[in-house]
Amino acid sequence: MASESRKPNILSRVLSRFSKRKSKPAVGVHAPIQFEESLTVAAAPSSSSRPPTHSVPNILLPAGSSIPPFHESQPPIPQSRSENAVDFSQRPAAMSTHPDGQYDPPRPTHSFPALRPYENPPEVQGATPSFFPGASGFRIQDFNVNVTDKSIDGWELLLKHTAPNALHDSRVRYDAPKCDEDTRVEVTGEIMDWIQDRASPQRLLCMTGAAGAGKSALQQTIAERCTKLDILSATFFVSSADPTRNTISGIVPTIAYQIGLKHDAIRSSVSAAVVHDPNIFSRSLQSQMDALIVRPFESLRRSNQHAINTFPYAILIDGLDECKGEPSVNTDPTHVDVDDRCRAEDQQAELLAALKLCILDADLPFRIFIASRPEWAIRTALEPGGHLHNMAYHIQLSDQYDASADMRRYLQRRFEAIGLRIGNLKWYNEGDIETLVQAASGQFIYVATVYKYISERRASPTERLKIVFAWTPRGGQATRPFDALDRLYTNILLGARNAYQAVDSHQGRDFLLFLRAYHIPASRGFDLSSNFSTFMVQAGVLSTLLGLETWAQESLFSDLRSLVSFERGRLHLYHKSFSDFLEEESRSKDLFVPESRVVTHLAKCFMQHIIECPLDFNSLPFEWKKLPLPEPQRRSLGEAIEDLPLFLRKTTTLDDEVAGFTQKGGWQKMNDLLPPLYRSSGWLTNTFNHWIDHLGQFATDLTARKPEVAAVISDFVEKWRREQRGWKA
Repeated sequence: MASESRKPNILSRVLSRFSKRKSKPAVGVHAPIQFEESLTVAAAPSSSSRPPTHSVPNILLPAGSSIPPFHESQPPIPQSRSENAVDFSQRPAAMSTHPDGQYDPPRPTHSFPALRPYENPPEVQGATPSFFPGASGFRIQDFNVNVTDKSIDGWELLLKHTAPNALHDSRVRYDAPKCDEDTRVEVTGEIMDWIQDRASPQRLLCMTGAAGAGKSALQQTIAERCTKLDILSATFFVSSADPTRNTISGIVPTIAYQIGLKHDAIRSSVSAAVVHDPNIFSRSLQSQMDALIVRPFESLRRSNQHAINTFPYAILIDGLDECKGEPSVNTDPTHVDVDDRCRAEDQQAELLAALKLCILDADLPFRIFIASRPEWAIRTALEPGGHLHNMAYHIQLSDQYDASADMRRYLQRRFEAIGLRIGNLKWYNEGDIETLVQAASGQFIYVATVYKYISERRASPTERLKIVFAWTPRGGQATRPFDALDRLYTNILLGARNAYQAVDSHQGRDFLLFLRAYHIPASRGFDLSSNFSTFMVQAGVLSTLLGLETWAQESLFSDLRSLVSFERGRLHLYHKSFSDFLEEESRSKDLFVPESRVVTHLAKCFMQHIIECPLDFNSLPFEWKKLPLPEPQRRSLGEAIEDLPLFLRKTTTLDDEVAGFTQKGGWQKMNDLLPPLYRSSGWLTNTFNHWIDHLGQFATDLTARKPEVAAVISDFVEKWRREQRGWKA
């Protein structure tokens, strides 16, 4: 008995088993112990006369009771542990028995020290293991131990879902672009005035602008100024090239983290919210924002621990349009997944909706500044009828501010610094700066790219500046001064193309071909003939000629709003450098569409438009404007007749199509339509001789390849020459 009494009693062994975690109050002999998982341990009776065990709430353990030997797999308890300490770090598994009836102790899920076996296993009576052989006068029934898992650290779990690289002062954003002190003065002043005007009812500022307009530099500048004023609450700089900050999922946790740093009470509330719901990060953005930002802040306000009117209140989000739908696992920057893009747009829209519902609609002091290209999510939210139209202060950077003067100062200062470095302050002249500013078309990214190229440490700035001015891909230079711009344009174009062509109703349509069809007349015009002015046509008419819906350009250019816009029915490009990119195969590479291909396609469209004209040619009106056609179709029909000879003259690959047009009576339809068109079209009246000469020359060129078709065309040419004077009557 003396040797048995030296062994630790079973209660001490159970308590010691859980002593790693927080200590519980000392457990007395009669204290009930509650564990989360119920364990029932029945003491073996010392004689057959003892009644069977049944559940009672307490453990009754008289002093001096004999302690049974433990199963050989049970570890010894380290000496340093307190017998009365309960270890909450491990949750006990349910007790079980071996098939032979012996007690099978729980296998811990975490590692424990190696254990020395006892000599004898516990006695077993029937199927019930006995821990107290020979003991008498006590019972153990309903041995329940409840363990509450306190191992979750809410703040640590929050940190795992943040994006440290997205902070305005993160190390990866070292030397991030920002505005010089004397540049962008007007727009930075407007933004800071809005942020500091806390009485203004519009607590959301959305700044949209073309790609490369300097939005991120402005955001960085504003973030640093707000920091100096101690009003910056949180920032998030999205970057499509950084997989740690190119999805929407990290925005709310990262903002909550930064706000939590401003006050311990908010930090505690955020941590408690995560402990309460560790899956909060997989819930909707609205639920996340409510649990991690709104409720913690409201809790602080109710506690009166902080003067709310002095709490940092500016929240800045840059590059909303760069948020992707899913974490990027593809290292190819030109890879664009259409489904991901659609999900990204939906999630961008979800974030804007959550900001409105949780912060703007609530009585919270935060003022939010978002910068983005004018892509679908933010564009539709800000448009008339959009849910943010009346709530947001909107700055359209590309339209409202001319950055030319700022770019001059930017280049002047940096070129002077280069002169000091190389010991030659006259390595450039003022005309060089003006040329670069004009080429930039108001977009800071152009001058920034040029400066980065020229300022290469191991190169001559004078020679590199000459390359920028004289560079042409046809010159065979190995250098690529606009490589950064080209990557930007490539990524935007690929995303827009894939998104457009993924729509089922757009199957078979060539996005890049259509883009060039709109681009060429908007930039320089088609190179058709020195006798004719540039081919100019409104976007709606061109859409009809291309076989598209009247306003097809809206969907065609939906994802190019950071590069182009429509003004008075014509395409407008923000960047001259983007037009250069489209024109040069060495820059646009696989995205290049030659002008000859566009001319050929339009000539085919013109012939098809004339053939499919739904008119009764036996009863045409005398005046063109009285043709029984909708106005857009009447205008496009006249455009097709006027332009067909000019476009046919520029192509030699449509012989079969011209033959088909002839067989279907296309020239005869033109014969019927020319008189009323001639009477109403000042252009055709004034240029008829050149127009008919082009068609006659085309027939001559076609003679060697399609003599019969050429003969038909020649007959009509001669007929029209004879009859033209009588058409005015």
